[in-house]
Amino acid sequence: QVQLVESGGGSVQAGGSLRLSCVASGYTFSGSCMGWFRQAPGKEREGVARISASGGGTSYDDSVKGRFTISRDNAKNSLYLQINILRPTDTAMYYCAADPTAPWCSDEQLVSNGYWGQGTQVTVSS
Repeated sequence: QVQLVESGGGSVQAGGSLRLSCVASGYTFSGSCMGWFRQAPGKEREGVARISASGGGTSYDDSVKGRFTISRDNAKNSLYLQINILRPTDTAMYYCAADPTAPWCSDEQLVSNGYWGQGTQVTVSS
């Protein structure tokens, strides 16, 4: 049974930092591309960062470049998202997603083929 469990969210003031984690089980973690998405109230879900199966390739949405860093530890079946200089506009539910069929994937692939966690809430106050 595939499981993705996010943690690390919370309520922080603008300018602060958080490190989100996603622990996976039930599939071959090291062979799957992964990504982080977020969904704010009343808005569509958006992809913010992606990482290849090996961890050697990453990409980011323009809105988070320079502030967000995606990484993974294949030995621990874990995916991370370091978020710095938090803004109120970063307030959202954050989800990790995995596509075990591909070493690299787009947001569209993760949405259509991926496994998803339940999310962790990030709330940023000004």
